[in-house]
Amino acid sequence: MANSPLKGPLKESDKEVTANVLQSTLVDLIDLSLIAKQAHWNVVGRHFRSVHLQLDELVSAARRFVDDVAERASAIGVSPNGKAKTVVENSSLPEYPESWQSTDLTVDKIVDTLGRLIQRLRMGIDETDKSDLVTQDLLIEIAEEMEKQHWMWQAQKA
Repeated sequence: MANSPLKGPLKESDKEVTANVLQSTLVDLIDLSLIAKQAHWNVVGRHFRSVHLQLDELVSAARRFVDDVAERASAIGVSPNGKAKTVVENSSLPEYPESWQSTDLTVDKIVDTLGRLIQRLRMGIDETDKSDLVTQDLLIEIAEEMEKQHWMWQAQKA
């Protein structure tokens, strides 16, 4: 870990664990915002308007949490990396298809994407249980919103 000009509150071993969780969360949230925007621009079909608008809600939530995660990393003395190359190389989310996608396929893909994100968030919650409860609290807040989003997207399939 590079030497930081900022001194955070964590001991070095806790800082490393927490930094890794924050970085993976940052990358996944940036990717989620891009995936949802790609879907937003390319969705077509019977329920176009509602899916189109719901995708914007998902983008807004992801972007809000991107800033929170990056600022938490800075607060503990870690430089966040949200560069495109970093996102491409490190995102755990499935790749979203190119071109037009039906509303049904869009819903399926977003449900899968959110499911993967939630799994990784819950792993991060477990990992930060001993290293940083403040970061864990942030991850719980993100998981709460993403699980709500996941439920709302799944409800369209019922």
